[in-house]
Amino acid sequence: MRRKSKSVLGIEGTAWNLSAAIVDQSRIVASAESPYHPTYGGLHPRAAAQHHASQIERVIRDVLAEGERAEISAVAFSIGPGFGPCLRTVATAARALSLSLNVPLIGVNHCIAHIEIGRWLCNVKDPVILYVSGANSQVLSYRDGKYRIFGETLDIGIGNALDKFGRYAGFQHPGGPKIEETAKNAKHYIPLTYVVKGMDFSFSGLTTAAKDALAHASLEDVCYSFQETAFAMLVEVTERALAHTGKEDILLTGGVGANTRLKEMLNTMCQDRDAKFFAPDKEFMKDNGAMIAYTGLLMLESGATLPVENSAVRPNYRPDEVEIGWR
Repeated sequence: MRRKSKSVLGIEGTAWNLSAAIVDQSRIVASAESPYHPTYGGLHPRAAAQHHASQIERVIRDVLAEGERAEISAVAFSIGPGFGPCLRTVATAARALSLSLNVPLIGVNHCIAHIEIGRWLCNVKDPVILYVSGANSQVLSYRDGKYRIFGETLDIGIGNALDKFGRYAGFQHPGGPKIEETAKNAKHYIPLTYVVKGMDFSFSGLTTAAKDALAHASLEDVCYSFQETAFAMLVEVTERALAHTGKEDILLTGGVGANTRLKEMLNTMCQDRDAKFFAPDKEFMKDNGAMIAYTGLLMLESGATLPVENSAVRPNYRPDEVEIGWR
């Protein structure tokens, strides 16, 4: 008799997007989501958690119905980093499912999940990774059992920086896509604060400078200049990490990675260095349940399960703390 493929149910809910998916060793079997969109201002952890609590039963029912033939081998959930109230909501549901289905529980680092879904879907083995999301902006690469951070933000993530400026400019959350669209109509580049310190970078000064520039420049020009300056900082550090490691591939992942201009700049840099550039589809750049399920599958196969009594969430869980037992 042919042996059934292992399947993992993964639940993501670190911030704005509540999502669940079932993944087996060859494909994404099923997925469902319920994004939280604030009516005004930015993301509030408690309001996002209340949204997740109200929608999580439906999301899980939908994904189980779509993947009804899958035999669930484990339940994985985003254990951190992220908003504490959101993480706790998802963890509670994951524990209940693990106990009711009598399958192992797996706590997945959200950042590592972004990397692993990108490596899988792009079929790239050992890249330098630029991971850019709302709260996180890091340049990483694998070495000796862990993903090592070569450079990272000293203050806020690029996504949060874009959203802060976007709110000031009158855009509804999320601000990044609206800034990208507005920038297409720019006519001039305006010099703004550029902060790279060694292998690290900073965005708070840039955000303040962009706000100030609106007093004497068009919104289109400021949006364009904000993007060009911020992305140049990210590409500079990524290129330096590529040179330092001697690797030949770049993987872009995380929600801000959906930005077309950032992809263009990274691709140009890779062409100049005879390197290859990879990025998953936009659907898998954002927070998604498939990345938790797939990374959970890797962890299951390497024996990295979690007793329910030890499954407390970790809001500040760094990717370089994770032992990568599957590589």
